[in-house]
Amino acid sequence: MTNATPKPQPLPQPESDRYWDGLKNEEIWLQRSKATGKFQFYPRQVSISDPESGPDGIEWVQASGNAELFTFSIVHAAPHIGFVGDVPYIAALVQLEEDVIVPTNIVGIDPEPENLRIGMALQPVFEHNDDGHTLLKFTSA
Repeated sequence: MTNATPKPQPLPQPESDRYWDGLKNEEIWLQRSKATGKFQFYPRQVSISDPESGPDGIEWVQASGNAELFTFSIVHAAPHIGFVGDVPYIAALVQLEEDVIVPTNIVGIDPEPENLRIGMALQPVFEHNDDGHTLLKFTSA
């Protein structure tokens, strides 16, 4: 029997539209504070390093996509019925070269601990879904 329950999908907000549109074009766009130069993820209306500057204090910059594995977990029990057919899978936090940490999945690697190493180099994978969303995932570089 196949699972017909859809997976939860991201809900784009006006402050994150540039990020989601970038993924559709296989580009990663991050917000950066104009005053401090610090990047931030998840997109927000203001800079977390300089909130006083308001919405005009941030700019969008295309990220390199270079990343390393910060931490991971191998999921064996689906957190939602839509993920039942995916287990086991690798849930991870990935640190981009721009010094932001992004929640994601690691794909293209057998989900066994011996296949993963904290600090391993990763590259982006763009998963285009039928519903029009594109998700950012990573694989070994």
